[in-house]
Amino acid sequence: MAKHYDLIAIGTGTAAKMVTMRALAANWRIAIVDSRPYGGTCALRGCDPKKMMIQGAKALDHVHRMQGKGVAGEVSIDWADLVRFKRGFTDPIPQKNEHSFQNKGIETYHGQARFTGPNSVEVDGHILEARHVLIASGAEPVELGIPGEEHLIDNEGFLALEKLPSRIVLVGGGYIAAEFSHLAARSGAHVTILQRGGRMLKHFDPDLVDWLMEAFRSQGIDVRTQTNVEAIEKTAFGYNVHVSSNGKTGTVEADLVVHASGRVPALKDLNLEAAGVETEKGRLLLNEHLQSISNTAVYAAGDAAQVGPPLTPVSSHDAKVVAAHLIDGKCAKPDYAGVPSVAFTIPPIASAGLNEAQASEQGLRFRVSSQRAPDWFTARQAAEPVYGFKILIEEETERVLGAHLVGPNVDEVINLFALAIRHGLTTMDLKTTMFAYPTGASDIGSML
Repeated sequence: MAKHYDLIAIGTGTAAKMVTMRALAANWRIAIVDSRPYGGTCALRGCDPKKMMIQGAKALDHVHRMQGKGVAGEVSIDWADLVRFKRGFTDPIPQKNEHSFQNKGIETYHGQARFTGPNSVEVDGHILEARHVLIASGAEPVELGIPGEEHLIDNEGFLALEKLPSRIVLVGGGYIAAEFSHLAARSGAHVTILQRGGRMLKHFDPDLVDWLMEAFRSQGIDVRTQTNVEAIEKTAFGYNVHVSSNGKTGTVEADLVVHASGRVPALKDLNLEAAGVETEKGRLLLNEHLQSISNTAVYAAGDAAQVGPPLTPVSSHDAKVVAAHLIDGKCAKPDYAGVPSVAFTIPPIASAGLNEAQASEQGLRFRVSSQRAPDWFTARQAAEPVYGFKILIEEETERVLGAHLVGPNVDEVINLFALAIRHGLTTMDLKTTMFAYPTGASDIGSML
């Protein structure tokens, strides 16, 4: 016999939690389902545990940069201790989340949700029916379609390693490859990145990425662009990664091979056809309210929707849009203007708003303020040679259109530029703001 609800949420990450809490306030009867431990990608397998481990690498890096400048002695990373530090945060989350849902009267289910009709799903033998279904199932590694793909580990597997292997190959050149390579190299591993495209971090400004590559080289990270991975072969001593580049073939030996080639919405096990939910090229077809165009009972948010950038703040924003339309009946639409993005390399690289190509495509007249600034105090006090910026400013209005930063503190400073971009602030608004000095933010006036 089916159990009836007002809302079924598939997934237990940021978007699902926010929508269910809004539905709960409206006295809806709710079920929530997850095939994995409760908590979602960011808290358990992504940004939070990754940032905790990168803090260890940052501390080590800072000590090394300050040696001979008042700091003495050798330090190193104890990988097992670093993993235990991370697990001290992640291990309690699933039970805490599940108990929180249950204590609020939300019914919890474990297992893979599969649609059996437009308003019904099956979970581990249970049939659930609801007026509405939210797909917030997150994302998963894209299938590469190469022999030996089963030997790859994903970001979750890497963050759970009890021991760090000596030779690591990362397949791909995006956020995961950039961040994990810095962490692994500073933890003592020899790291090779195999990137099919012409450069790493294609979502960031190419000039700033070029500046950042100095930090990769300083750590001995072997970055190979224009390189295709053809196959992964298991050997008695590890793996042989077979590659091709510019018409030539070769082999890279590794003890561990990590999938870092991007992620796609985790939809393939949901049996969307049974619900009449249409997709195109692996993505849900949604209207401007994040509602399925073919089954209006179904909504999506966050990485599963993949309408905006695959970032946790976007999941929160999507959840607000869905809740406003679904629960309050308001014609809410997502607005991704000025969403900040950061790759937590060492130092970090950050971006918000438009890049030069996007601004030109929109027909905007703008000027660019750009400089490498290793001699600025922010860089010198941290003994960090990689520091620079590129700011796009609309000529007629002096509005900030885009900000691209690399160097110490930019993971925080980018938020101020995102605020300016989202709310139409001008260069004068920023220049006349008094920021605490000396801080990263106090450089903003000089960047404009």
